[in-house]
Amino acid sequence: MQKIYLSGLIASLLFGCATSGTDVTASNSVAVNPMTANPAKAMPIALNAHTLSLTAKLDVNKAPNENFDLSNWKINLPMEDDKPDRAGKVMEISKEQLNEKPFSHPDWFYTDAKTGAMVFVTPNKAMTTPNSKNARSELRAMLAESYNDPANNFTIASTANASEYGSIGGQLAATLSVDWVSTSGSDEKTGAFSTVIGQIHGSDNEPLKIVYRKLPGHEHGSLTWNYEINASKASGNYKHRTDIRTNVFGHYKLLNTDSDPIDGIKLGEVFSYDVNIVGDIMNLTFKKNIGEANEVVKTFSMNLAAGKYQGQEYDEGYANDYMYFKAGNYNQCNVGSSKCTNNGFSAGDYAQVSFYQLDLNQ
Repeated sequence: MQKIYLSGLIASLLFGCATSGTDVTASNSVAVNPMTANPAKAMPIALNAHTLSLTAKLDVNKAPNENFDLSNWKINLPMEDDKPDRAGKVMEISKEQLNEKPFSHPDWFYTDAKTGAMVFVTPNKAMTTPNSKNARSELRAMLAESYNDPANNFTIASTANASEYGSIGGQLAATLSVDWVSTSGSDEKTGAFSTVIGQIHGSDNEPLKIVYRKLPGHEHGSLTWNYEINASKASGNYKHRTDIRTNVFGHYKLLNTDSDPIDGIKLGEVFSYDVNIVGDIMNLTFKKNIGEANEVVKTFSMNLAAGKYQGQEYDEGYANDYMYFKAGNYNQCNVGSSKCTNNGFSAGDYAQVSFYQLDLNQ
């Protein structure tokens, strides 16, 4: 069987090099990270026949928005915006900007020069969105043009005015690899050594976060999906919100002294997730060793409208709330609560995720 190798290497550039607003590329040339010498790197992983069938559809000479349908996405990058009306805010590339020309960024969002994958890179510390302490290189679904338009987001069938939204339910499907997570941080903090690779965000809370976490001393990382109970601000119960974590591959709450989760996923190993909301039901499918004799498939489902999930008294459920999909690399390692450092790429203080397939169906 023909195989090629994913190196998991990215540029040994200083994080500060991307603070200038002039680094964004929107031209007919693809921005790919030019450096390959990086002491912090994962071992090569062979791509199997299924992944090779995806890379065959990707052009290493094209920008991500030429290889992937990003027509209903915007993106945030971990740097300050250069637009006058967004001074002091995180870089936001609107849906129109993301799609009017070939678009990439040489540090944070580019095409892999070997595989054609869409690469998202995020340091441990950078400018963030207003309600977060974590940096991100991440897409946000935009079904319409305005944030204030209900048609810009989706809802579930039980919502009273569901017909006013851009979609009732929808599907987000991705095939990807996590190539690197930070090697600094406290193992007692689940945010350390982890990144969010897909999520659903509501008006206040997040009914879904798909999280990958790998401890520095382990060969395998763990994949979990998190449901944040909808304790809303309007009800006065926002302080009671909490995540309920479900293990998919491996186990999320491991310490350095724990054994390697051999049922987990290695850095650079390709796997997939599929989030399909039909009516009120969120259906989740996760696969690894895709197309191989030892393929592993895990499925889950839950009612987003029901509330009181697993007996959580403050969970109101997500009926009558708006939601939107996100995908990319939302690095959970920060220099505050996670006790991570920010000493550059060569120190391993970043996260990198590569997407081989990303489909939004709404």
